[in-house]
Amino acid sequence: MISYLAEAEQLKNALVEWRRDFHRHPELRFQEVRTAGKIAEHLNSLGFEVQTGIGKTGVVGVLSGHSDGPVLLLRFDMDALPIQEENQVEYISQKPGVMHACGHDAHMAIGMGVAQLVASQKEQLQGTVKLVFQPAEEGAGGALAMIEDGVLQNPVPDYSFGLHVESQRPSGTVWIGEGPILAAADAFWIILKGRGGHGALPETADDVLMAGVQIVNNVQTILTRDIGLFDSAVISICSFQAGNAFNIIPEKAEISGTIRTYENTVKSLIHERLQQVVEHTSQAFGVSGELKIDEIVPATVNNPEITAVVRNLAAEIVGENNLKMDYKAAPSDDVAEFLRANPGCHVILGAGSAESYPHHSSRFEIDEDVLPIGVALFCNQIFHFTESY
Repeated sequence: MISYLAEAEQLKNALVEWRRDFHRHPELRFQEVRTAGKIAEHLNSLGFEVQTGIGKTGVVGVLSGHSDGPVLLLRFDMDALPIQEENQVEYISQKPGVMHACGHDAHMAIGMGVAQLVASQKEQLQGTVKLVFQPAEEGAGGALAMIEDGVLQNPVPDYSFGLHVESQRPSGTVWIGEGPILAAADAFWIILKGRGGHGALPETADDVLMAGVQIVNNVQTILTRDIGLFDSAVISICSFQAGNAFNIIPEKAEISGTIRTYENTVKSLIHERLQQVVEHTSQAFGVSGELKIDEIVPATVNNPEITAVVRNLAAEIVGENNLKMDYKAAPSDDVAEFLRANPGCHVILGAGSAESYPHHSSRFEIDEDVLPIGVALFCNQIFHFTESY
């Protein structure tokens, strides 16, 4: 039996070099032109059938083995964030105000390593591997853009797999959960309108500010009075803007926020109650209220049967002591779109460095020693699921 971790360790220098190159040259969502070019060049050199421009800047590499079998889709996100890096490293971002602060540079390096190992073992491959390098994971619908451009066709995947490094989990640990593991993310906007007026004569105006304050308070009761003990959700008000003078009651107020849920029933209930809160509270204050909800990404849901297999495969790589089950977290990831289309599993790879800062921080960094582990995890999945189909 091939030790994919030993094989991946042989690629360690290349993995680090790829990751640091991507880190030096970050690109924002749907602008990943240089990034896509480097990936496409690498895949072409290995004999993959390569498509570019999928979902604007996405890259797809397809490699078929010596016999028929299942099609495995592996997702790797590519985009950086609008953050000015403050790390003092020789591979610091060369683009002012843009930084890989969520580990996507590591994901792409892992993807390129997977491509290299799978290509070297093509004669042992039964089935097809479809590597999907996705733009715009950071809230811009990159997965859906690729799906709309046909990434789930020719060939149609049987399984989908993903991986994300995490800087605040111990390096070399693997975190897995079944069912919903990452929350669905919705954004909402509330617009209140009424008659403005003089601050000294509030009785002559419609006070959108007071209506907004009460809506903010009432929204929190949805969590405390409508969501049961064994369900969970987050509703955060993140912006409240109205007026620009000390003596003018404004005509308009705008409130925005986010909703995070794991279950569709809970999401639907919150949407319904939020509409009622906005409608009835604005009526009580004599102002007009409008609610808009944008369902950005669904919950990331791991198939239980496939997750059980992935758990055992991961244990072969990192050992039982470094394997953590029942993972669940509030952030969102549009790998969920691929897992909704095809059953599969998304895992978390701990990559905490000596001084770990959180994701989306200007000081974000990872332990590069985990890069071969990521490659080995994917290769174990590829050859197990193609051989046992």
